[in-house]
Amino acid sequence: MKETSGPDGPRILTVFRSRLKPESLAEYHETARRMLDLARSMPGFVDFKAFEADDGERVSVIIFASMETHRAWREHPEHRAAQRAGRDRFYASYDISVSEVVGENHFPS
Repeated sequence: MKETSGPDGPRILTVFRSRLKPESLAEYHETARRMLDLARSMPGFVDFKAFEADDGERVSVIIFASMETHRAWREHPEHRAAQRAGRDRFYASYDISVSEVVGENHFPS
């Protein structure tokens, strides 16, 4: 297994599981597009993927190069406003897990 620590420490993996309120879909999608554009412009952004299960649960996976760059994203004023909107209007429920990536394998290499 290849270690993933760099000079700024390990990469940071966030798994965001959520369920949307049906009435918020249009506003949510507009806000989500803006947040993804903003995240991609942040120093240390590595990757983002989103998936939706048949039962409506959504899973987003985002990776930043370090805890410092992850914190900068978490604390960005526009992202903070979107987080408040999420709690107030978009999400029926959510769960966030943040982890350090300690190793990874790729196939094919």
